Amino acid sequence: MERNVRILGAPTDYGANRRGVDMGPSAIRYAGLAGELESAGVSPTDAGDLAVPHHATRDADAGAANAKHVQEVEEVTTSLADAVSTALAEGTTPLALGGDHSIAIGSLVGSARDADIGVIWFDAHGDFNTPSTSPSGNVHGMPLAAALGVGDFAGVEWANAAGLTEENVAIVGLRSVDGAEAEAIRDSDVTVYTMSDIDERGVTEVTNDALDVATDGTDGVHVSLDLDWLDPREAPGVGTPVRGGVTYREAHAAMELVARSEAMRSFELVEVNPILDEHNETATLATELAASAFGKRIL
Repeated sequence: MERNVRILGAPTDYGANRRGVDMGPSAIRYAGLAGELESAGVSPTDAGDLAVPHHATRDADAGAANAKHVQEVEEVTTSLADAVSTALAEGTTPLALGGDHSIAIGSLVGSARDADIGVIWFDAHGDFNTPSTSPSGNVHGMPLAAALGVGDFAGVEWANAAGLTEENVAIVGLRSVDGAEAEAIRDSDVTVYTMSDIDERGVTEVTNDALDVATDGTDGVHVSLDLDWLDPREAPGVGTPVRGGVTYREAHAAMELVARSEAMRSFELVEVNPILDEHNETATLATELAASAFGKRIL
């Protein structure tokens, strides 16, 4: 049976430290997302963009200390959570387009509202900071901790994903982590595969292990793909590039394994910043990886 995919744009940069990533959904669409999904054998429907408050009218320091624009992040992610939950209830697979990685709070809350889910977090960063540990106060470095209710986020209803536990979370490709954040990850039950693990074992073995973690006793898997997971030579249009990421083919191999597992419940592409991109290269790559995650094959 053909899978129906609902595209949900979340054009926000409130969680980031650089402007421009709010144009990511438009760049990804312009790069041919719908056509790539159709080539994967799925039926896409574009639900448009969420309404996002205008930057000029907002105060970055309002709300929680050392969590910039947290009130705006709450507005956007609460709206996205409802859209993701509705898409699932109506039998479609939500595909959220960021925007910065703070949108993952909404994706996770929505996907885990009526189900037990696992998560595979393809990212150079752990995104496990809290306002108490973050060096920057940028919420795009906090979404995984927020959804899991870590530290300052304990009991924060709008940010906590009800059907998600640390034991079913796998971070893949970690290579940049802050000191206190690293300690928090070590103290958690989250499974982490660093780039060193990928170097030593290969991306296919690591991804299969991550799928085992995320599918153990769950109803499905949310896949979060930050384009800075790839090496900046492959994906230059990201706000926080880190050298030494995965290659083009490694990224496709991982997404092909995700598709093969048939476990994906929800998906998101984040941190495409067209201002920093070269000829929309990163947005185009995002569409190709999405197609692989939804089942596109060479033959």
